[in-house]
Amino acid sequence: MHKTANGTPAPRVTTATLLVALGIIYGDIGTSPLYVLKAIVGEREISELLVYGGVSCVFWTLVFQTTFKYIILTLMADNHGEGGIFSLYALVRRFGNGRLVIPTILGATTLLADGIITPPISVTSAVEGLEIIIPGIPTVPIVIVILSLLFFFQRFGTQKVGGIFGPAMVVWFSMLFILGAFQLLHAPGILKALSPHYAIELLTRYPHGFWLLGAVFLATTGAEALYSDLGHCGRQNIRITWVFVKTCLLVNYMGQAAWILRHGGTHLGGSNPFYEIMPSWFLLPGIFIATSATIIASQALISGSYTLINEAMSLHFWPRVEVRQPTELKGQIYIPSVNTILWLGCIMMVLYFQNSSHMEAAYGFSITIAMMMTTYLLGYFLRYVKKWKIGWVIPLILLFAVAEMSFFIANVAKIRERWMFLFFELFIFLSMYIWYFARKINNRFVGFVELKKYTTLLQNLSDDVDIQKFSTHLIYLTKANNPGHIEEKIIKSIFSKQPKRADVYWFLHLNITDEPYTLEYEVNELLDDKVIRVDINLGFRIQPRSELYFKKIVQDLVAQCELNLHIRPDGSTRYNPEPDFKFVVLEKFLSVENEFSLREGLLLNGYFLLKRLGTSDERAFGLDKSDVVVEDVPLVYQPVGNISLVRK
Repeated sequence: MHKTANGTPAPRVTTATLLVALGIIYGDIGTSPLYVLKAIVGEREISELLVYGGVSCVFWTLVFQTTFKYIILTLMADNHGEGGIFSLYALVRRFGNGRLVIPTILGATTLLADGIITPPISVTSAVEGLEIIIPGIPTVPIVIVILSLLFFFQRFGTQKVGGIFGPAMVVWFSMLFILGAFQLLHAPGILKALSPHYAIELLTRYPHGFWLLGAVFLATTGAEALYSDLGHCGRQNIRITWVFVKTCLLVNYMGQAAWILRHGGTHLGGSNPFYEIMPSWFLLPGIFIATSATIIASQALISGSYTLINEAMSLHFWPRVEVRQPTELKGQIYIPSVNTILWLGCIMMVLYFQNSSHMEAAYGFSITIAMMMTTYLLGYFLRYVKKWKIGWVIPLILLFAVAEMSFFIANVAKIRERWMFLFFELFIFLSMYIWYFARKINNRFVGFVELKKYTTLLQNLSDDVDIQKFSTHLIYLTKANNPGHIEEKIIKSIFSKQPKRADVYWFLHLNITDEPYTLEYEVNELLDDKVIRVDINLGFRIQPRSELYFKKIVQDLVAQCELNLHIRPDGSTRYNPEPDFKFVVLEKFLSVENEFSLREGLLLNGYFLLKRLGTSDERAFGLDKSDVVVEDVPLVYQPVGNISLVRK
């Protein structure tokens, strides 16, 4: 049986799992034939060197970048079956001593930012086929309607329609193969373009040939998303289906190239070879199949964006925002704020660029950065997790770095085409940077005390009938990793001003693990039936539902007669059968009694601004508002000193 990098069994390979892989994994890279060769040739004069060299570059890019780097090497970096840059970071962060944070933020930022251009370019390229049938048809409104409907239906989940994704993509790839193979029968000589000789000739002899790498790169842009979707299908399912997908893609690329050389003109003249190789009677069905494939591709990318942000929240790279579970399907989530941001970004892309040719010029810049960051983290994985010798790792990573730097340089020219979207990417990067580093500053000044020193005082407070009972069960969320410690501010909350008397004091700690789907707990009784610590270990892909988990734990403890809670009052009455639980959330705010350096001031003020924009702590931790008391606690980071105040 195949195992993941952590030794857990990998998903089995069946016809159903292979279909799922085809429906989820290959949307982005699978729809690239719609625009890759059109982008390479563009308005340039058609020549054998340009066409043969372009196909050769595409072939070797798919071999080296997609097959070797991602399918063979990067898919080994599965975190209990999960992939993506955050899963890779979770695997290697203990080896990096903080050096991996910025590359991870950069990779996640650029991967998320490219989510606002992949759906527009894919759907627009497909819909533009209608112009062949109905010249002058306005495609922009059609694209906007399709994208808007796609984002609107995200709130309902894709469980019902997800079952047709696999068969639909089988139809798509089969169409690619048949259309390409038909052209190859008429011009089999194009097969010699697979020789690396033509790729080298294009890059060295063709005028400005190196800059064509920006268009060639479009053929592999979906490789990063392919790795991110690893958890949906498993490594072996992806590797097996890639053989079929790669064959169909290459046959179609060569078929388009054969048509370009045979069509008799000196320039493409704005025509798309993807649609030109279709028989006229098949154009309408072909456009429908292409549009369906691009919608599926967009759906996979949108779902991947939700997963990315959900992981970012768990690993403390993103402010807490509302996360919903639209279906019972494991791992399927919906994040309204991300959905709105992506929808607005996609609509702006369509309105600004108007057609796919302009979008092609802006596409690929961000993904090259994401790929370089994955390469950097992959080096740590191969060296420290797989234990490869450094003599193998360094040359291999340098080889990928040279290839990706070449793609990056060729794509740098596209910045002028997408400079306005750099603000979007800057916003995402700063949000992650501020949240991660300001939180570290925040945590650095959290004071902890030994809980045992206060157990007697807690016992006395609980027994003091002169003080009105605050709650039967009083629960605090604690960040203390050490079971014997507690935040000083929690102790102050219990004893200062009006002491909070309770029958049982609970201290609940959520520990986010490096594994994706851990869900287990530990119970430590610090004072018999009075002071209890509960540690819940949550995988980084699981949504925190603290109250639900806590009540289930209490039910288990009562059922097992473990803590004698079954023979004591729980706060329920004959009027209300529900136990009396009260959660206290300590909400920090930035005190005016602070003096900051410039960096610290910007970080902390940005942190609390993002905190206000995000969801509340009670919603983020899955607490029912009716069971929660929120207390404001000032954060005094650097008290103001030397106050010059003189009495008259």
